[in-house]
Amino acid sequence: MYEVSTELTYYVGKIKGGCVDMKVINIEAETGAGVRLKKGQVIRVIDIEGKQVADLVAINADDSTECLDPGATIDALHSKDIQQGEPLYSNRYQPMLTVMKDMVGKHDLLLPACRPEMYEILYDKREHANCFDNLNKALVSFNIQPLQQHRPFNIFMNTIVDNEGRVCVVEPLSSSGDYIELKAEMDLIVAVSACPTYESACNGYECTGIRLEVLG
Repeated sequence: MYEVSTELTYYVGKIKGGCVDMKVINIEAETGAGVRLKKGQVIRVIDIEGKQVADLVAINADDSTECLDPGATIDALHSKDIQQGEPLYSNRYQPMLTVMKDMVGKHDLLLPACRPEMYEILYDKREHANCFDNLNKALVSFNIQPLQQHRPFNIFMNTIVDNEGRVCVVEPLSSSGDYIELKAEMDLIVAVSACPTYESACNGYECTGIRLEVLG
């Protein structure tokens, strides 16, 4: 298992004769966190124990009306699947984050963030932890007003569309320690939620934590 501390830490390490600053954020199961990225920095999203989805949203740090848009990304890439080396686009069709390294290769751009109403309708549960609230709480700490809906890049989510167009979410392919690296193409505020859905195969019927590492 990929073991980490539960504290927010910083360290400086030697790389090729120089130094690199790395910020580490450990997101506990069913919670979220946010981080500011400068253009050129890389965020590494790590599945600590395996089969855990991480909902990620990104907002232009200089203009909160510009945000990551999965629909625009699908349109620009002509595909519902993103590959290593390809960008995630904003609602203005500008590259926001580029996939630099991907150990899993299966993520989701189709589904919105889970929210209280989803749990009420699908599982008859009220006051359930959810990505919608987790993401809004993370963004408020950066003075970004809560959004009415979140359409994230669902990292590690394994969504299948069959030949008749039916959509099914099955267990993620990620194992303990697997990660994806995304490079910021502009200054960004990024929020990530460790998805709280334990009622389905979305997270392998068990919710665990996510680790973020910001490089550069």
